[in-house]
Amino acid sequence: MDSQFIDQPLAERIAKLCGTPVYVYDRATIERQADILLSMPNAFGISVGYAMKACSTRAILEVIRNKGITIDASSTWEAERALRAGFKPGEISLSAQELTEEGLRPLAKLGIKINACSLSQIELIAKVGFNGEFGLRWNPGIGSGGTKKTNVGGPASSFGIWHEKLPAVQALVSRLGLKVQRIHSHIGSGADVRVWEKAAELTLRIAAVFPTVTHFNLGGGFKVARVPGEKGTDVHAAGTSIRDSILRFHSETGRRLHLEIEPGTFLLANSGAVLSRVADVVDTGKEGHVFVKLDTGMTDILRPSLYGSQHPIVVLSGSQTASEQVSCVVVGHCCESGDLLTPAPGINDELSERTLVRPEIGSLAVIYGAGAYCSAMSSKNYNSFPESPEVLIDSNRDIQTIRSRQTLDQMLQNEHPLV
Repeated sequence: MDSQFIDQPLAERIAKLCGTPVYVYDRATIERQADILLSMPNAFGISVGYAMKACSTRAILEVIRNKGITIDASSTWEAERALRAGFKPGEISLSAQELTEEGLRPLAKLGIKINACSLSQIELIAKVGFNGEFGLRWNPGIGSGGTKKTNVGGPASSFGIWHEKLPAVQALVSRLGLKVQRIHSHIGSGADVRVWEKAAELTLRIAAVFPTVTHFNLGGGFKVARVPGEKGTDVHAAGTSIRDSILRFHSETGRRLHLEIEPGTFLLANSGAVLSRVADVVDTGKEGHVFVKLDTGMTDILRPSLYGSQHPIVVLSGSQTASEQVSCVVVGHCCESGDLLTPAPGINDELSERTLVRPEIGSLAVIYGAGAYCSAMSSKNYNSFPESPEVLIDSNRDIQTIRSRQTLDQMLQNEHPLV
């Protein structure tokens, strides 16, 4: 199925069922992406974990689980959520910026996997009596990403233990009696395979220091091309390069490391879209722009406002012909100048025009590439807009509602009036 998987009849059926805006996921695309990852070249076995921060809706987690993929959790809350979606404790690996004793202790007792991301986390993990699979997340000194905000390696990143602290970590884990079974690193979401190869080599040098390590985890970050001109990661090429690094490690040490990866975007980005309607069309004169206002925006898809990210936008023509086109700027429904859906590439506050089928008020429009880091990373309830519903399309083009639209009562349920 093409990444643009919503045609006019399907869009009309979805809109009739639950209105707009609505997130739409294509199950076949998710499963196809999963198969690509599971067949990635490897030396001594590969395990795929899903970075559930990309999209944490329960039904999506269940689709992922049914493919034999495990979970990468970024908080104890995500770990708890994965348990409720049916994952077993041993199928959940936790690597978090924030860990508290209160949140970690019950999970440690259940036996989830944990990667310490700092020296203080190592001490906390020992304090709660953790005796499951223990790993160390490292910052190998390099990063990769389309923008500074998606680069999570190198000296400008707070993620992981800085590689120069290796002697201090060795001393600490020895004193605390912890057995290091996993070496983990995650450098960001760039597409350059050479950077992945270098990160693997640097991380393997750390693995060599810990003789009990059996698993080598390179995190996620396989970049996905959403629009023409963007370059995605060649997963097969990356896998081949990493495999060669692991084979060299085996030749030098005699140790066979099992590869783990934890992608989110690769599985979900082009598997999802936001279906919306044109709420208004205005212009600012001959020297200005035509603005197309949708009934969605940063409340559902924050990436353009946050990163200057590019998403394909298609106005469904209905009875119009595709030759009726206009150059326009597409904006969201929030009272916020930053609610911009067509920014310049990588520049979140600069307007950029798109050529679209001429939009009319009420026209259906689809924003593609919205499966990852959209539903899970929206600015929901800004301007008091409700959380949007979500649907899943199966192979027979049947529509299943997997999350209902939030009501105003649900939005206000945790608020209390003054006494």
